[in-house]
Amino acid sequence: MEKIAALAANTIHTPLLPNNTTLPKTSSFQPFFSNQLLGLPLSSSSSSASSLTAAKRFSCRPIKCSVSEATEPKTEKKRQLLRRGDVRNIAIVAHVDHGKTTLVDAMLKQTKVFRDNQFVQERIMDSNDLERERGITILSKNTSVTYKDAKINIIDTPGHSDFGGEVERILNMVEGILLVVDSVEGPMPQTRFVLKKALEFGHSVVVVVNKIDRPSARPEYVVNSTFELFIELNATDEQCDFQVIYASGIKGQAGLTPENLAEDLGPLFESIIRCIPGPRIDKDGALQMLVTNIEYDEHKGRIAIGRVQAGVLEKGLDVRVCTSDDSCRYGRVTELYVYDKFNRVPANKVEAGDICAVCGITDIQIGETIADKVSGKPLPSIKVEEPTVKMSFSINTSPFVGREGKYVTSRNLRDRLYRELERNLAMKVEDGETADTFVVSGRGTLHITILIENMRREGYEFMVGPPKVINKKVDEKLLEPYEIATVEVPEEHMGAVVELLGKRRGQMFDMQGVGLEGTTLLKYKIPTRGLLGLRNSILTASRGTAILNTVFDSYGPWAGEISTRDQGSLVMFAL
Repeated sequence: MEKIAALAANTIHTPLLPNNTTLPKTSSFQPFFSNQLLGLPLSSSSSSASSLTAAKRFSCRPIKCSVSEATEPKTEKKRQLLRRGDVRNIAIVAHVDHGKTTLVDAMLKQTKVFRDNQFVQERIMDSNDLERERGITILSKNTSVTYKDAKINIIDTPGHSDFGGEVERILNMVEGILLVVDSVEGPMPQTRFVLKKALEFGHSVVVVVNKIDRPSARPEYVVNSTFELFIELNATDEQCDFQVIYASGIKGQAGLTPENLAEDLGPLFESIIRCIPGPRIDKDGALQMLVTNIEYDEHKGRIAIGRVQAGVLEKGLDVRVCTSDDSCRYGRVTELYVYDKFNRVPANKVEAGDICAVCGITDIQIGETIADKVSGKPLPSIKVEEPTVKMSFSINTSPFVGREGKYVTSRNLRDRLYRELERNLAMKVEDGETADTFVVSGRGTLHITILIENMRREGYEFMVGPPKVINKKVDEKLLEPYEIATVEVPEEHMGAVVELLGKRRGQMFDMQGVGLEGTTLLKYKIPTRGLLGLRNSILTASRGTAILNTVFDSYGPWAGEISTRDQGSLVMFAL
């Protein structure tokens, strides 16, 4: 805090004004600070203790963007690179159910992506059938909007920790993130995970306190908690100086203070333009594009998606496809697309800094680099965290085999599982003990469950074993994965939930009240083994009212035996 206060005392930046206007950078305006411009409510002598705490924490820091030009390394290589002022690449990240996709809906509608008389369903970015049925985002998706002659490429990302691999790889394509935080819950486990990854990349961050229209909203607490999270994650002073926007995604409103929202999302768009820098590019350098995502089309084949890092990519261009180990092959770009509003639009060339889709390279993989044919060099490959849970897949050997699915052989099962690895970097597949068995490893049970459901709908018939955690041995010591579990539960059911988590070797490290509904938030560090089958038990103990969220924390010492069954099993044989 002392470093931030010193930085604020010596630095004055132009504040963002409420009515979509900004002061000129070379202005002779006298510096001024007010709680209203700092994104906090006006306080008086009778303000509550929490408001005073928030005011003390933020009143000394001016509104300024989280990454400034002065903080960038001044190397010879950096001086050769340029900033594009007409493009912004952003990812919208948040914990599950904090309103990312709904906020994207409002941004698309207000930038006239759709006609006034066009019917648009809710959560338009969740186009997958499974996403709509479950009400969650599973796959990251691209779109773009235009605001004041600037193209904003938006990537909607999943909120569940099991799909964290999607978020990790998408962060390679963007320069900044919109960190969406619920106005009641505040930062949650997945919020911490995605923010940690964004700060490691050095990205700019705009914090959006969403659902500000909820009756029990507590914006001061949420901003304070988010600021403390930045400090815990060792953010730099510039990154801690983040812009705060208060919004209601479902109403399509945003503002600099929770009490004074504009009629539209204008303040949010202004913050994106001001606080998130354009892509840093090498315009005259050799072509480089890191493939970050892959889609498949029945007519066009594999479609590689990524951001052009340097040079110009043209339709019909012969290119070199490089991997991180310097092995290269050659290909040709037959078709080239950019994202315009909600569609992919054909393009003849794409300049460095923009996100595009490339067709024509049939064997392209995520993490490979599309480079100049003569002098192209590979970019660093994409790395994601290791899986923590595994399940065995095997062919169906029951008497009813072949009655439901079309693909029943081990060859069909093997081909489908290894094909999943082409786009799902966080998953691993290994051969099992027999020729008909395969071991699938993922980030969590939901991660593997989504794969099972997709394969079932595609006509595959197979058997799966129970989930097991992936342990490690370090210095002859057995280590197992631990996760941070947060449980929201009404006070009357808190005792039963605490007892249940205690039996699963969970260790409580925080407990606090949430809002005005009499709900308590419990935070535990618990072995992943203890979480297997826990969700249903917690719902039973709380009569369906508890909400459980988890995110991987680290590997720790073996916690000992865990009893997951209260009663024994009754097995009956026909004589």
